[in-house]
Amino acid sequence: SHQCYPHKILTGRRNRMRSIRQGGGLSGFTSRHESEFDPFGAAHSSTAMSAALGFATARDLKRKDFDVIAVVGDGAMSGGMAYEALNNIGAQKRKLVVILNDNDMSIAPPSGALSEYLRGLRSKKPDRAARQQALLQPGLPSFAGESTLFDHLGVQYAGPFDGHDVEELIDVFKKVRDETDGPVIIHVLTEKGYGYEPAVTSKDRYHGVEKFDVASGRQFKSVSKAPGYTAVYAKALISEATRDPSIVAVTAAMPSGTGLDKFGDVFPDRCFDVGIAEQHAVTLCAALAAEGMKPFATIYSTFLQRAYDQIVHDVAIQRLPVRFAIDRAGMVGADGVTHQGSYDLTYLGCLPGFIIMAPSDEAELVHMVATAAAIDDRPSAIRYPRGEGTGVALPDQGRPLEIGRGRILVEGDRAAILCLGPRVGAALAAAERLARLGITVTVADARFAKPIDDALVRRLVEDHPLLITIEEGSIGGFSAQVYDSLRRQRLDLAASRVVPMYLPDVFIDHDKPAQQIAAAGLDADGIFKRVLSFVEPLEAEQVFHQLSAAE
Repeated sequence: SHQCYPHKILTGRRNRMRSIRQGGGLSGFTSRHESEFDPFGAAHSSTAMSAALGFATARDLKRKDFDVIAVVGDGAMSGGMAYEALNNIGAQKRKLVVILNDNDMSIAPPSGALSEYLRGLRSKKPDRAARQQALLQPGLPSFAGESTLFDHLGVQYAGPFDGHDVEELIDVFKKVRDETDGPVIIHVLTEKGYGYEPAVTSKDRYHGVEKFDVASGRQFKSVSKAPGYTAVYAKALISEATRDPSIVAVTAAMPSGTGLDKFGDVFPDRCFDVGIAEQHAVTLCAALAAEGMKPFATIYSTFLQRAYDQIVHDVAIQRLPVRFAIDRAGMVGADGVTHQGSYDLTYLGCLPGFIIMAPSDEAELVHMVATAAAIDDRPSAIRYPRGEGTGVALPDQGRPLEIGRGRILVEGDRAAILCLGPRVGAALAAAERLARLGITVTVADARFAKPIDDALVRRLVEDHPLLITIEEGSIGGFSAQVYDSLRRQRLDLAASRVVPMYLPDVFIDHDKPAQQIAAAGLDADGIFKRVLSFVEPLEAEQVFHQLSAAE
């Protein structure tokens, strides 16, 4: 998807490139809402060939005449969806072109047997003179020396070619256009960061960068005031794994993004990068758990969506103790709508037997990692946000929390705020502001979305005229668990007394995380205004009833 930057420049967006991934600016990905030249949204891996076949099929059924070309990175070829598409493309035989942009690098160096296979094909590339000679002959040249995996799947293979040789590529594309009538895969070799030395020599080839000086390549990274949640998770998991040899960690092509590169440095034989294959990752963890290991499936919230059937069928139904560490839960800033972790509370909360935790700060995360490690009879999940923590002191070692028990942080009598996750800090700030107006409120940290703390819910709703729930997730998540607790306990469900606050029913565009939270009304100011808007009418209603009774 990041390969779309040159495409944007060439399709009328050059003058807006400085706004990319900023509030109100261009998306970092292709977007049908942004330009007529973006025929399909691309932000999650391995979807290009499926989409290409869909376009080609529609073209043929409507008897139109246009070319369909998919550009696929070698990292994306580790995703199972790519092979589902190839299987179907080879069977349908429709004319389309797949350009395999092979730079031996995605977010991290590729892993798996397919990477080795492509490396073998890469080694077969002859010199330029031999390639030019082959291009003068009829048909598309393959330098593999034998039928490739792609040929066996019914897709003609050509290459490998030099992806930085523009003249050569033009010759190749002309031959494809003029001499083929079915599916073709063109293997193109490139170097990530080619032509820019700072990128070529960096660990991630400048896959994701801060602002930087073009001449030197020096990045202007902001200084963190507190450790990031990802780093805290990695350190806590290493600590637990040091004491428990049954703990293993699994990631889907995101070792550095999830902090598992650090875990892998310490426990290389207990850390597994399965490639861009979240479905496989989850079922692998299910089987590991069935054999008595303690797997931590460490996956971004937005990517865990891709493995939902496996979560249901292979983990939840079998009640296997897979521990899901869900990074990037909630708003994610510049990555925008395609990467926001807005839905995990909803799609996991409906599954029987699941334990779902969310830390209010990084110290709580350490304890929740220890809690997950101790759970051995059912699946569990910890959802935590992107970015740095709050700066609280970190414990030397996590201690398991009592399952399904929250805690009260501040006590008041005019309203109760029950928070899940990092919005607790905003709720406390709102409570301080309300106190200055003489309105004291209780702030509670739920800790667990499931099982919900029924006793805490009962206390809050019985002791306060107003209960507000807060979560950085979509409708149907934590608030639904609170409503269910109220229903089961036959407590007051009046709309004027129970007010849920969650992400609005819209996709929130890319921006700074703080701006996204403010847009959702979940910052301290939004919470303050929501409490105030309900407290004052409630008090007016109570006064009215008191006067009526007196009369």
